[in-house]
Amino acid sequence: MDRKEIIDYCLSFDNVYEDYPFDDNWAALRHTLNKKVFAFVYERNNKLFINLKCDPVQSEFLRSSFEAVTSAYHMNKLHWNTVDLTCSILESILYNMIMISYNLTKPKVRDKNGFK
Repeated sequence: MDRKEIIDYCLSFDNVYEDYPFDDNWAALRHTLNKKVFAFVYERNNKLFINLKCDPVQSEFLRSSFEAVTSAYHMNKLHWNTVDLTCSILESILYNMIMISYNLTKPKVRDKNGFK
């Protein structure tokens, strides 16, 4: 999977846009309504990576299960993982991790009384 394919997949979710807050190397995929990032796609040492938000318990499970998944580079290590896209990981697992990150960061829906 190359950089364009992974960014295009992230952009396929509803109400998402691509941003470059640091430089052309770091693509941030954000929700349009709350501006929260759910994925950072970047290159480092000639490798392609993606940082994704994750539940802390699930984060640890994924790190222990997949060589490609480590604690996040330049992010909160408890809530974010880095996936080395040059390592072997099933596309379905990666896509599921992206969907989870998207759902964890999307705007909260409130009822008419202001409750979540």
